[in-house]
Amino acid sequence: MNTSYYQSSIDFFLNENKNAIFGQLARHHQHDLEDLQKNAWLEQIDFLKQELKEFCGHLYFEFSIPRMGKRVDNILIINNLIFVIEFKVGDKSYSNYAQNQTIDYCLDLQNFHEGSHNKTIIPILIATNAPSTTSQIDSSLDLTRCILCNKENFKATLIKILDHIKIEESLNIETWENSIYKPTPTIIEAAQALYKGHSVEEISRSDAGAINLSNTSILINEIIEDSKAQHRKSICFLTGVPGAGKTLAGLNIANERLKADESEHSVFLSGNGPLVDVLREALTRDSVESAKRSGQRILRTEAERKAKAFIQNIHHFRDDNLRTPHAPIEKVVVFDEAQRAWQKEQVSKFMQQKKGITNFDMSEPEYLISVMDRHEDWCAIICLIGGGQEINTGEAGVSEWIESLKTKYQSWDIYYSDKILAEPNTYLNNLDLSNWLEQHGHQKN
Repeated sequence: MNTSYYQSSIDFFLNENKNAIFGQLARHHQHDLEDLQKNAWLEQIDFLKQELKEFCGHLYFEFSIPRMGKRVDNILIINNLIFVIEFKVGDKSYSNYAQNQTIDYCLDLQNFHEGSHNKTIIPILIATNAPSTTSQIDSSLDLTRCILCNKENFKATLIKILDHIKIEESLNIETWENSIYKPTPTIIEAAQALYKGHSVEEISRSDAGAINLSNTSILINEIIEDSKAQHRKSICFLTGVPGAGKTLAGLNIANERLKADESEHSVFLSGNGPLVDVLREALTRDSVESAKRSGQRILRTEAERKAKAFIQNIHHFRDDNLRTPHAPIEKVVVFDEAQRAWQKEQVSKFMQQKKGITNFDMSEPEYLISVMDRHEDWCAIICLIGGGQEINTGEAGVSEWIESLKTKYQSWDIYYSDKILAEPNTYLNNLDLSNWLEQHGHQKN
């Protein structure tokens, strides 16, 4: 998968046919192409072809910020500066929402895209029909304010910025665009502080009590530490009925294993978009209210960004690792509701229809294990398994995880709850796999 819908040198872009550029954009678009988006792209192409004639550098359309599920309209790299450009075609004003959106893109790049760490990033909002205004360049450097442009003054503003800011450190285009997801140490420390300061009851009100969270965390941390010491790869299956505290246990583990100083990262992943939103919102709201009580002020977007460092959508994790053969930054990954991962047929159909990837022949469990197996030394997968819940069409259940381990990853150490093989078995309705797991896995109560 590509990091952007279109990328080229500015020189190549200026000489390329407009329809060819638009064709690339449309081909990579994963949804029905509406007239509004079509017309916006066409106007952006015309505008940039006109305005960039005197510049050398690199241009991106719809650049994907790793793991954030966001695409930037345009990124320009000129003279080692990264310009993040948000277009509002036809807008007659510079809305606060659009300005905050542009700054948010910059901060996500700065905090989560390795190639953008410690680089100079300039946020530019182009509202094509808005009145001309004077922007303070220096105030944009700390990403608190946008440079505001319209269709008349963009070129002059770009020249002014390039005259004002000189960056000697060279930025390699290929290295930058292929950079991996990697949260900065600062954002990791902030995520840990955010979680430690939250009201646990707020998150766990409907998900509490049935298992001893402390004992569970201690046991899994012992398994992780052993895997680390022995340079082994391990996978744990943590079970429980709905409302049994698995989510909170998973969050605790993910946060405890954020160890930037030891190059050990972790993440809590869920395919349940509303759950991801609820968890992030709970932490965000708690952080904002806590700051208010102490007489401080924190922006909601700033608090939410901290939560993004360790609570993410599993589909963003999947897509991010499709575009690179390298191991992810995380050594510990917690998969929520792992029994709901997709079967091979479901994944293959999705990849072909939505991603344009043909011949994808892995189930989601197999693929996710394969991603973590890229690590050369050690890693750990924690699968949170919900019980007593009906498996929907296309979902793999626990059996697909065990099948993948049996057929492809027998070198992995497997740890499982005694409930996995308990009778009547609601988790693993396959005698052959049950026998194999009993022989090759390690049962933990």
